[in-house]
Amino acid sequence: MVRDKTIVLGVTGSIAAYKAVELASKLIQDGARVDVVMTRSAQEFVMPMTFRSVTHRPVVTEMFDLESEFSIEHVSLAERADLVVIAPATANIIAKLSGGIADDILSCTLLATRAPVLVSPAMNVNMYENEITQENIARLKKRGYKFIGPVQGRLASGAWGLGRFAEIDDILGAIHQALGRAGDLAGRKIVVSAGGTQEPIDPARYIGNRSSGRMGYALAEAARDRGAEVVLVSAPTALAPPIGVALVQVQTTLQMRDAVDSAIRQADALIMAAAPVDYRSASISERKIKRGTESLTLELVENPDILSGVKGGRGGLVRVGFAAESENLVKNATEKLKKKKLHLIVANDITATDSGFGVDTNRVVLIDRSGKAESLPLLTKSEVSGKILDRVVELLPKVKAKR
Repeated sequence: MVRDKTIVLGVTGSIAAYKAVELASKLIQDGARVDVVMTRSAQEFVMPMTFRSVTHRPVVTEMFDLESEFSIEHVSLAERADLVVIAPATANIIAKLSGGIADDILSCTLLATRAPVLVSPAMNVNMYENEITQENIARLKKRGYKFIGPVQGRLASGAWGLGRFAEIDDILGAIHQALGRAGDLAGRKIVVSAGGTQEPIDPARYIGNRSSGRMGYALAEAARDRGAEVVLVSAPTALAPPIGVALVQVQTTLQMRDAVDSAIRQADALIMAAAPVDYRSASISERKIKRGTESLTLELVENPDILSGVKGGRGGLVRVGFAAESENLVKNATEKLKKKKLHLIVANDITATDSGFGVDTNRVVLIDRSGKAESLPLLTKSEVSGKILDRVVELLPKVKAKR
């Protein structure tokens, strides 16, 4: 979580420097305090005033600025930072870091800081793949520096290859992960399932449901941001894989069951946000079923209930389930909680148009083993995730005490 955190954003002389403006803007929108440090070559691509307009903060460009709020620029920045991000990072700044060179404001700040450092390279493919650059990157990784990107794509030169600046949302994900390493789920392994499974009928058709996977993906990101090691077992979705999360992709309910059983080994909690299909076709046609009859009869067999059959975890797995109901919300969800022996169940009314499937908001009721039901107002799925994880954090010590 970046809110109220101080992030020093180092911008170096890459054509991708203009993209750092969007990064700074999104960090500000998330509630961070952003101090931008620009090298001289970076100022050839973007004016300092552009960053100042976005961050509403002075942009640092010189080592000694008598009018600055910082007494000694590099020391003050280094001590203030919760995280230093170099985006974009050229081969030059990477080489300086590797060699301990401190000949400008950014390299001095990096040498002086004790904050974690995240590096997002962007450069010509040949420069990136050069043996010297790769040795420098390997050396920095060994020292604890984290890297995000580069990615494959068309470069400014017109060439195609590895060296393109990572997507802004991916860099943001890496920033959230870096800032959350000391969170209240640090050292914990959380398994999350997401999406609606698909049961094939023939090569073209399947039985499915309306689950988009958004709730599960939001939970995975929120757990990552609180320091957890996260495994996301996902049915097919249109969502981008979260950065810093181990993604296991499945299609059917049986595949999800097997993936969950494997993932929960040594896990502390399982949050089953997926919507596994309850029935599958007794037989799958090898060829596409052609039209020609007014009706089609399928024989369906029941799929296993994944949560009811879960075994494993670190001696006492916290088990959280979801109940998507269209009537008798609390009553039906409470029955599921007892039947599946869950610690917590999250119930939502799927008939509501502003919550549940396919939207970014949710209105849920949290029900625990004591029967206490807490109704939450309409929240974003990220906010709902935070409330669920608050409960998981409370439950974890109780589970450990029973070991």
